[in-house]
Amino acid sequence: MERYHIQASKKVKNYPFLMGQGIWLDSEKLKPNDSVGEVLKHGTLTVGFIGLAECLKALIGSHHGETIEAQNLGLNIIGYMRKRMDEETKKTRFNYSLIATPAEGLSGRFVRMDKERYGIIEGVTDRDYYTNSFHIPVYHNISAFDKIRLEAPYHSLTNGGHISYVELDGDPCKNLDAFEKIVRCMKESGIGYGSINHPVDRDPVCGYTGIIDNECPLCHRQEDDGDTGFERIRRITGYLVGTVDRFNNAKRSEEKERVKHDCGYTMDVE
Repeated sequence: MERYHIQASKKVKNYPFLMGQGIWLDSEKLKPNDSVGEVLKHGTLTVGFIGLAECLKALIGSHHGETIEAQNLGLNIIGYMRKRMDEETKKTRFNYSLIATPAEGLSGRFVRMDKERYGIIEGVTDRDYYTNSFHIPVYHNISAFDKIRLEAPYHSLTNGGHISYVELDGDPCKNLDAFEKIVRCMKESGIGYGSINHPVDRDPVCGYTGIIDNECPLCHRQEDDGDTGFERIRRITGYLVGTVDRFNNAKRSEEKERVKHDCGYTMDVE
């Protein structure tokens, strides 16, 4: 609310694109020197969170990918946070919401602060990052379908935004049945926003695009032949990147530890 009041004290002329071009609802009715306070009420006041998995580890020794007890506690914690947002919305008539955020910078910064304060705690501060929002830790060995089913109930609680990922180990075009099963599982489980990540590599010399190990399947060039390496497209916190070099240590560490789900899944999804 404090941040809202700071923004609400500004005038239309301070936001020449958002307000001056009528991007925000009702802003087209305002003049350059009018306050934007009323228009900003159409937006949301959002509280985000990260590290539910590490929180559960600290409290009961297991995260929600490991025990039903942890899953129930996790839903109670996030459910309480959503309840507080709804209470504040009812009391103030502002759009308070709860968001499951990736917190790109905080995922590393918070764990560094906690290491200094509490030391190394197994499953909590023993990595370079905290797990995004309500996600099951990327290093936990779990099937794509179980991951989807366990994360899905949190989507209805996070009305400010949410996403669930599964990480495949190869090209899904080579097993469309498995790909469809994952999509259907997301839909039937109640995933609001789901993403299926898979590696996409490119040889900039011959132009081949697909899965490349150490040798290009088209021109048979090796990774270390010449000065030009292969481009490897990966998804980091919603961004498709050809290299993770520009991301912080926390996100590079998280990407390296991701469990890849078998692209050859043929199990039935009940």
